Amino acid sequence: PDPNLLFDLEELKGRRTISQSDLLSFRKKHLGKGMSLQYDTPLNIVRGSNQYLIDEFGQKYLDTVNNVSHVGHEHHAIVRAGQEQMALLNTNTRYLNQRINDLAKELQETLPKELNVFHFVNSGSEANELAIRMIRTATGQKDMIVSQVGYHGNTNMCVDISSYKFDGKGGNGAPDHIHVFSIPDSFRGKFRGDDTCDDYVKEVEKQIDSVRDKNRNVGGFIIEPIISCGGQIELPKGFLKKAYESIREVGGLCISDEVQTGCGRLGKTFWGFQLHDVIPDIVTIGKPLGNGHPVAAVVCTQEVANKFANGMEYFNTFGGNPVSCAIATEVLRTIKRESLQENALIVGAFLKSELKKLSVEFPIIGHVRGQGLFLGIEMVDSELNPLEKQTTYLINRMKDHSILMSSDGPDHNVIKIKPPLVFTKDNAEELIFYLRKILSEDFMTLYSN
Repeated sequence: PDPNLLFDLEELKGRRTISQSDLLSFRKKHLGKGMSLQYDTPLNIVRGSNQYLIDEFGQKYLDTVNNVSHVGHEHHAIVRAGQEQMALLNTNTRYLNQRINDLAKELQETLPKELNVFHFVNSGSEANELAIRMIRTATGQKDMIVSQVGYHGNTNMCVDISSYKFDGKGGNGAPDHIHVFSIPDSFRGKFRGDDTCDDYVKEVEKQIDSVRDKNRNVGGFIIEPIISCGGQIELPKGFLKKAYESIREVGGLCISDEVQTGCGRLGKTFWGFQLHDVIPDIVTIGKPLGNGHPVAAVVCTQEVANKFANGMEYFNTFGGNPVSCAIATEVLRTIKRESLQENALIVGAFLKSELKKLSVEFPIIGHVRGQGLFLGIEMVDSELNPLEKQTTYLINRMKDHSILMSSDGPDHNVIKIKPPLVFTKDNAEELIFYLRKILSEDFMTLYSN
């Protein structure tokens, strides 16, 4: 089938559509064996538009999970910004150029005044790698305190601080300089209920003590404001502020990993750390900043920046190039112009409320959590055991109804909802309608008790 029957684009005429089976066969033979595909029957996606993806047959799918295309798939203003700058100039940061200044200024408007030095890179992984380098240089220490089931990227140093990776399949456990505290999950974690803040802070302090018992000092602490791969885990109220205080008391620095939570997605605030009334020493930004284009950033205080500038040049071939900066600047301006943070707040609150109603109707939904358009639905039985098979079934059945979803968490039983911020109330109602339909099916009702 030819998708150009739908689009009727001159540039697509005469092009042959490669079959799904051919794509899959080539991928299995020639692409990395560690790469994964979504769904039991993978999709061949050929186009995107706003909150929708379109497959080779012209079938349109509501995308509830792509937090990279932050302001919508193929947003015309973002595409135009990239095209215009690419036609003019693309080079490195050893030349003066207004584009990099524009991006820094746009970001500065969203951040506390203390965070005012910017390094631009190409991905969230690069951002976190650079942040770790900054901590090592600024403190002279290598030891890091990290959360269980945290994920911070795919470079060597990022895997070293990502329990989601080193404690998972193919991992080798935590390196000697990495100290893991229990994930602060108040639903199914080590401590449960509404008053778990101090218990989880003590878990952080235990790891601080373990570093000092080795006659070493803590370099830094890294966590997401809502833990994504851990299953959209909201931190207990007051936890982050007290954890930061404990880290800083021993000379450590604090990183807020905003790669998934930043740029207005949480609705109430532009950055996740702002929900917790803290100011990190370093903030890392990634996925949404380029709306699909590879651009990311590390923001730090003047003090950290001065210590990092120790004589060794920091140069990144593509980081901060004019095209990337033009695109990222337009993403930030689009968020403001189209009131997308406000949309995340309003639509997210409505969707969360409807999901909670659904959880009363279907107890298999054990917990609904998150902020704005960054939500999680945890699937459990009556004894709070995770239901991975039911979660996978639901996700595949939702695809049958042209709604794309995905799972996360250490037990793969949390459905994550983090769509493009142009997601509407009508989209939310459609999502709830089909969730109710699938949750009523025999497979879900027979095996969830």
